[in-house]
Amino acid sequence: MDERRLARVRANLAERGLAQALIVDPLSIWWLCGYYTKPYERFLALLVPVEGEPVLFANRLFPDASGCGARVTCFSDTDDPVALVAAETAHDLPLGVDKDLAARWLVPLMESRAASGFVLASDVVDDARSIKDAREQELMRAASATNDRAMAWLVEQVRPGATERQIADGLLAEYRRLGAEGHSFSPIVSFGDHAADPHHEPDDTPFVPGDLVLFDVGCRRDWYCSDMTRTFFTAEPTEHQRAVYEAVRRANEAAEKIVRPGVTFAQIDRAARQVIEDAGWGPAFNHRLGHQIGLVDHEPGDVSAAHDEPVRPGQCFSIEPGIYLSGDMGVRIEDLVIVTEDGCEVLNSYPKGLTVL
Repeated sequence: MDERRLARVRANLAERGLAQALIVDPLSIWWLCGYYTKPYERFLALLVPVEGEPVLFANRLFPDASGCGARVTCFSDTDDPVALVAAETAHDLPLGVDKDLAARWLVPLMESRAASGFVLASDVVDDARSIKDAREQELMRAASATNDRAMAWLVEQVRPGATERQIADGLLAEYRRLGAEGHSFSPIVSFGDHAADPHHEPDDTPFVPGDLVLFDVGCRRDWYCSDMTRTFFTAEPTEHQRAVYEAVRRANEAAEKIVRPGVTFAQIDRAARQVIEDAGWGPAFNHRLGHQIGLVDHEPGDVSAAHDEPVRPGQCFSIEPGIYLSGDMGVRIEDLVIVTEDGCEVLNSYPKGLTVL
């Protein structure tokens, strides 16, 4: 059990007025106690009290959990895990529950009166996970450095006849060659006006010289995720295309420039959005500016006008403004940043100046 991480979760519980929480997200369990397995349809949970020993509930089918730092309660497929949890919870106190707790477990827990009430409390872990410690920051840097190298490989694949799907499918092998385990999300490869769809899925469209090319890709390395977007031209851009690209680049850099502790996520979003609005394409920037990232590509806590909390040192999130003009073109430029004591560190070193391949 990582006692420092556990202490942060317990402090968050106490601040919420809760004395206990049931965590079922396998990555959060791993983050706290170093034990990981995919439970699939079976029950896996970590009961965290504000005081006392955490209890891990694990099926005997799962790998041995001894040594995780929690008291382990094992059960078989024919056992009722709800009864085992109810035997450990304080019935006269509310229970904080994970957003991922399936109804097939939550409803029986409620019916068994395992607690005096049930409160959505994922934020006690999400908030603690959002502050990356020194080791996690190193892993985030390493994942992004791998992604930078993969971007260089992607650029080399842009040749006549190559399809979006072929390039996307080939990226996994390159990530593994570079030392990553795999994708942190399904890669986006967009040719031409496909880039006007922010979440375009690669298809069999072949590259034609002159097409604009957008890559939004990320890898997972040593548990931690990367994410980056770059947009390229393959012919000299028109004045219109150049203006769109430069507006997005300026928006990206304006947002990164103001990141520091105390500045709110909403203010960072506004800094980028203002640049694009002033350039005349405000409605074409149709999504939030970014998302937090770590063990998962999209972690809770977005960079948007609706998020008024100040950023804190150790938080890592994307800065990814875009302009999307249906039937014409789309441009997005995305970096990851880590908040430092007096600013931010941009994790991506791959160039983002306008480039003609």
